Amino acid sequence: MEKLFYDLLDKYGYQNWWPLTGKFDPFEEVCIGAVLTQNTSWKNVEKAIENLIKANLTSFERILQTDDKTLANAIRPSGFYNQKAKTLKRLAKFLLSVEKENIKREDLLSIKGIGKETADTILLYGLNKMIFVVDAYTKRLLHRLGFIDSPKIEYDTLRILIESAVPRDINVYKEFHALIVKHCKEVCKKNPDCKKCFLSNRCYNYTYG
Repeated sequence: MEKLFYDLLDKYGYQNWWPLTGKFDPFEEVCIGAVLTQNTSWKNVEKAIENLIKANLTSFERILQTDDKTLANAIRPSGFYNQKAKTLKRLAKFLLSVEKENIKREDLLSIKGIGKETADTILLYGLNKMIFVVDAYTKRLLHRLGFIDSPKIEYDTLRILIESAVPRDINVYKEFHALIVKHCKEVCKKNPDCKKCFLSNRCYNYTYG
């Protein structure tokens, strides 16, 4: 798996995630983006973030001060906007009540609407905590390459497997996750473009159809 990381890095270069606009506090923007990206594409998240900027909803304080309908309308492009508006408010309220260094994974997971992927995104990209983010792209690629038997593998089982197989380095964790997303968006899609894939010679999906 470490070789896979370096192969992806050689192919695509450093991704330097998390994508930031500079209009928010960086930590708060990561948190907001982590919620908005649930069950949608980053293009839709960008539209929602643009709307938040236009509406001057660029901080946790302003999000908490606005009414649910206005917030939901601003983030409408991200989908599930009523649900996400409530999640953003719950998350903002919690994060404004604690010191960053005291934020724990279990605290984030106790917030309704915050699952493991969202919590770990906040921890990795927002707080530079050593925890790998697992998403659907990760499961898809590692299954097709034979690292795991099923893409339905339990989240933390796969997270621990990856963390044990790559260098324990915050930049490796960030870049490996971002590189997997890059490769799966461009090549290893749900309907993969195997002829363009530089990993096809070791891919079970390509070999066995």
